[in-house]
Amino acid sequence: MTSFVFVTGNANKLKEVKAILAAGGSDIQVTSQAIDVPEVQGSTQEVAIAKCRAAAEKLGTACVTEDTALCFEALDGLPGPYIKDFMAKIGHDGLNTLLDGFPTRAATALCTFAYSPGPSHDPILFEGATQGTIVAARGPTHFGWDPIFQPDEGGGKTYAEMHGSEKNLISHRYRALEKLRVYLSEQATKA
Repeated sequence: MTSFVFVTGNANKLKEVKAILAAGGSDIQVTSQAIDVPEVQGSTQEVAIAKCRAAAEKLGTACVTEDTALCFEALDGLPGPYIKDFMAKIGHDGLNTLLDGFPTRAATALCTFAYSPGPSHDPILFEGATQGTIVAARGPTHFGWDPIFQPDEGGGKTYAEMHGSEKNLISHRYRALEKLRVYLSEQATKA
């Protein structure tokens, strides 16, 4: 049986990861631990690698970190991996205002899981993306930017308006986690 520590203090992310793995029939065991790791500046991939490497060294075991980015086409990919800070400073309304006057409100939700089998190993990245549009906030506001992201495949609903199982079939997190699940399953059969 494969297991790893998911480095997160975000209960909503942990809940989604466990639900996605369970829905896929996976026997991967996930525990979580919140630890402080340096937040480096850089591309989504650079941030993910640095965070995972630091977490593996601190924990001394196999671990997974996750980085989520919300990339606005009009802003050449910003706020990208800095979405958490943008949300904290300007909120849903401010994120919408950033796009006022631009010809497009298109956005990509990007999730990067970084997996390390342990200290001194280079992390491996698994990315998933969902295309959509930035809209005025709709639905519950308890999970980040979900109320302003309307995925193209969502039937006109924002992530926040979707039932969790509905979102988990099309989300950026699902797509990245599925790649990680396949990789870990293949590694388990080789062992």
